[in-house]
Amino acid sequence: MTQKELKEFLDEKVIQYNNQDFIDSDPVQIPHLFSQKEDIEIAGFLSATIAWGNRKMIIKNSHQMMDLMGNTPYDFVMSHSEDDLVRLENFVHRTFNGKDFGGFIKGLQHIYKNHGGLEAVFAKHHEKDSLQKSIHEFKKTFFEIDHLPRTQKHISDPLNNSAAKRINMYLRWMVRQDTKGVDLGIWKSISPAALSCPLDVHSGNVARKLGILTRKQNDGKALNELDLKLRKMDAQDPVKYDFALFGLGVFEGF
Repeated sequence: MTQKELKEFLDEKVIQYNNQDFIDSDPVQIPHLFSQKEDIEIAGFLSATIAWGNRKMIIKNSHQMMDLMGNTPYDFVMSHSEDDLVRLENFVHRTFNGKDFGGFIKGLQHIYKNHGGLEAVFAKHHEKDSLQKSIHEFKKTFFEIDHLPRTQKHISDPLNNSAAKRINMYLRWMVRQDTKGVDLGIWKSISPAALSCPLDVHSGNVARKLGILTRKQNDGKALNELDLKLRKMDAQDPVKYDFALFGLGVFEGF
């Protein structure tokens, strides 16, 4: 395939998968349950945090997280008691357990009480063509308060060569603005041009088969390589191609 043919092929796949049918089988459905900005961004952050493994289990456990917070995530974050956190202790999704969940609630409260909220923290270190420094600085801010050391592993740091798939996916949900209704696009202070593709086993394998990724590991260097290729196809909205790469891998076994 020529570069022109490849772009046309991927553009077609974006149209095929970037529509409301996608929501039914994806954890992006969790933030779609809410209408208040803070509820949307907290629900999205928590469900993206556990978005690894079986997708049905991710969605099921994300709904359980919302239930444990009385389906009012922002109110729970801001006004929870220690007894409320005890209720979370039986929660588990793979290696993310109830203690981690409680730590995340405290970290989120710290972000909203002392740093102006999630959007403000990510926007503060926003670079023109990258949010990877923003993620690094967000992680430092999130864990400024007392926390269990084990909980830190649940937020990746791209400056340590991580692809940071889950948090890049979360940022896509919050920042991307189109008319298709999948990504929520509620953060206006960050440009979609700065987003990075949520690189995982599916999108990585498809990208390699299409010749737009050569690095074998799904790490920060691979993400940078993929970002550069996708920005050449669409500098203003590079991560729309996540729908094409992920859809080809998951739904078509490409």
